[in-house]
Amino acid sequence: MAFSSLAEIDSYMKENTCEFWEAVIREEARDSQQPEMDIVNRMTQMYRAMKEADEAYDDTLTSHSGLSGKNGKKMADYAATHKCMCGEFGGAVMARAIKMAESNACMKRIVAAPTAGSCGVVPAILITYERMTNTSENDMVKALFVAAGIGDVIARRASISGARGGCQAEIGASSAMAAGALAWLKSGSSHLITQAAAMALKSLLGLVCDPVAGLVEVPCVKRNASGAMNALCAVDMALAGIESAIPADEVIDAMREIGDLMHKDLRETGKGGLAATATGMAIAERL
Repeated sequence: MAFSSLAEIDSYMKENTCEFWEAVIREEARDSQQPEMDIVNRMTQMYRAMKEADEAYDDTLTSHSGLSGKNGKKMADYAATHKCMCGEFGGAVMARAIKMAESNACMKRIVAAPTAGSCGVVPAILITYERMTNTSENDMVKALFVAAGIGDVIARRASISGARGGCQAEIGASSAMAAGALAWLKSGSSHLITQAAAMALKSLLGLVCDPVAGLVEVPCVKRNASGAMNALCAVDMALAGIESAIPADEVIDAMREIGDLMHKDLRETGKGGLAATATGMAIAERL
């Protein structure tokens, strides 16, 4: 896709009287010189792969390091008691986000959304929404195109790489993508899509990438749950009529600038942040 800003997508929508997801599909078809139906079919396969990964979660597995595994089941079991502080939907979202991230650490098949380290955020929200609302798969795929459009703009204006921009570029980006997708499902409004995305990303600006022992496990797995819940918070604020004081594209630009200012030890090197704590270094030494 060649959209360089969310404002550009909004302008395209107004000029062509179409929805956000339609603008993304049309631009992808133009840019890639592929039929729109082929693009839709490919995205449908990707969404189904997310659902297959969710269903294939194995609660007996732990990662090679021993740092990841089984917590997704713990969260799901707790959420099933209906005592979850975040309610039934929030509990299910957290459980799915952790499960997906644990599956990644255990070398199971996942969908990078937009990266492997942030693979749990978008599917946790979309799959839970589909199952709890009986929304059609067709609409869920449209929502995934909304997420993709937001992610592509972030990648173009800033980065989706923890090594370049810190975890704000991975969990932050996925949280913004999920927020925009859910805002479309709840309202269909382009304005609310960009407001939700802006507030989600804004809340995670400055998040460092500090994997213990250099592995995408601690704190990455649990951050997927946090990123998903941050997206829910942003959507509810947008639906309540709360708006971001800073436009979404400017939030993305700020993320890029923050990433550029970040010390290299805070960008996926495993040398700063939690990785540099006494316990983090002891784990690295043990492994």
